[in-house]
Amino acid sequence: MALIKDIYTPEFYQFIADQFHRVDNSFNREQFIKRVFSGSFHEMEWKQRTKHSTAALHEFMPTSFSEAATLLTQVVEHLLETKHPGGLEYVIFPDYIETYGIEDFETAVQSFEIVTRFITCEFAVRPFIINYGSRMIAEMERWSKSPHPQVRRLASEGSRPRLPWAMAIPSLKNDPSPILSILQNLHNDPSESVRRSVANNLNDIAKDHPHLVLTIARQWNGISKNTDAIIKHGCRTLLKQGHPAILSFYGLDSSDFHLRNLSIHTPAVKIGEHLIFSFEIENGSSAPRSLRLEYGLYYQKSNGQLSRKVFKISERIYQGTEINRIERKQSFKLITTRKFYAGKHKISIIVNEQETVQQEFELLHN
Repeated sequence: MALIKDIYTPEFYQFIADQFHRVDNSFNREQFIKRVFSGSFHEMEWKQRTKHSTAALHEFMPTSFSEAATLLTQVVEHLLETKHPGGLEYVIFPDYIETYGIEDFETAVQSFEIVTRFITCEFAVRPFIINYGSRMIAEMERWSKSPHPQVRRLASEGSRPRLPWAMAIPSLKNDPSPILSILQNLHNDPSESVRRSVANNLNDIAKDHPHLVLTIARQWNGISKNTDAIIKHGCRTLLKQGHPAILSFYGLDSSDFHLRNLSIHTPAVKIGEHLIFSFEIENGSSAPRSLRLEYGLYYQKSNGQLSRKVFKISERIYQGTEINRIERKQSFKLITTRKFYAGKHKISIIVNEQETVQQEFELLHN
């Protein structure tokens, strides 16, 4: 399995060296590449290689950030014109703006607006929110009206209070009201990636201010199918927590549903294989009822404790007295984002956010 740090290849550095030399023939390609691979590059992890690459690039750029930003945006504009596919390795471009442009607000903002159309600047923009506050939020509100979906997405994604893998923004965790106008501008955006970002932003807010998100859900409800989908995805944490107000909002009540015959068909699962389980669910009422059906998987952690992750099965209307048999597979194939530990695990069935029966199974080393 390839490591993420291996995206930084000699071919990548040669390519960007050629790109900078194209816009500035004084850019020393050979020395830049030599500098990149000097020292302990091969022992560095991904984030270290990113910072190292940014610093190496800086050594061969103009001292003035304004002049360096001009070269950087010229390179990016050429890559956009030639429809270069890009990739995560180009994160060194927004990292350059974050690292060397923090004191030059206006130039950095203009650079973000161009660079994010090629490689997202959602991480790099966050120190500017922390340092410049309302001044930066005002620029992001302007971005939310951009003709470019990547720029509109940056307005929402970059302002998330709890963006994963990025620094949190304490002021927005405490009071998200400054970014609500951004979300309002984007709540019915034509781009799916922008709408998904709005939903993720709402979900971040819901973790600290659930009633604010419920108020927004009521205001946006029924505007369009897309907006309804944003609300639903934005309330997913509240739904998983079984928040009474959101359950009422979606008409979810577990009292009429009866679950039976939970069976684990693979009580001993090897790492790399699948857990297979089944159960039956019945609407005990004669009237149609909404049902959100999920299962919780309790993974064993390195310290022996169990940690639950929730997986959605379905969400639909069950007709009166309807009975349905559900069978599912859960993969334990090795992935880079989760490490599996052998030992006792558990599975539970969640009916309209209410956890019901649980059963244990054993995860074994392959």
